[in-house]
Amino acid sequence: MKPLDRSEALSLLGTVSLGRIVFSEHALPAVRLVNHFVDGEDIVVRIQDGGALASLVATPDAPGVVVAYEADVIDPETRLGWSVVVTGYASLLAEKDGPDPYAALLVPWARQTMTRALRIRPDLVTGFLLDAAE
Repeated sequence: MKPLDRSEALSLLGTVSLGRIVFSEHALPAVRLVNHFVDGEDIVVRIQDGGALASLVATPDAPGVVVAYEADVIDPETRLGWSVVVTGYASLLAEKDGPDPYAALLVPWARQTMTRALRIRPDLVTGFLLDAAE
């Protein structure tokens, strides 16, 4: 198991589009499977109005809330691959005039209308590579 530095971990995160966001719901941990887009070092996910993730941050002016985001690619046969965990602050992206710039980049995997976007600004980025022994 080889640790990844921040740059390597975020680069690998950008190669996949599906991950898990971990947040608090009613003072308990909750996990949702979402698709994402990496924008620089930030992770952007789309959310639906009225959903659990939308209740995290009511307005774009609200302070960010602490979340974790995890994605991985592990081959079930060889048990080789990688895993990345990002911990940081999530905030609602402000609605701008015109079309949502992430709508075309983040087509929901679930058949639900996603109307807003959440940006996760990473503070802590950890990851590891499961590589064959040399």
